[in-house]
Amino acid sequence: QVQLVESGGGLVQAGGSLRLSCAASGRTFSSYAMGWFRQAPGKERQFVATISWNGGTTYYASSVKGRFTISRDNAKNTVYLLMNSLKPEDAAVYYCAAATYVATATNGYDYWGQGTQVTVSA
Repeated sequence: QVQLVESGGGLVQAGGSLRLSCAASGRTFSSYAMGWFRQAPGKERQFVATISWNGGTTYYASSVKGRFTISRDNAKNTVYLLMNSLKPEDAAVYYCAAATYVATATNGYDYWGQGTQVTVSA
């Protein structure tokens, strides 16, 4: 199994930036594709970004493309989400997840972190 722990959430003003981190332990991190999802109150968990095992392939939700960047450092067993130009609609609990293959659906992921809250003030 893989254990995932997110960090880096907090309060930021609209237009600001925030970097989320997800530290992995357990199974070999480099063998998994990784994804970021977010969930706002009353809404379904929403795909944000995913990255392949070697970082060679990335996909982004249209709502964040051009503003967010997913990256990974396999030597550190860590995946990152750099969020720039944050908007109030980006506010949510952000979750890190691990999958066998890159995917955009929640059911494609096998392991999940506990989530970290991101709040964006206008």
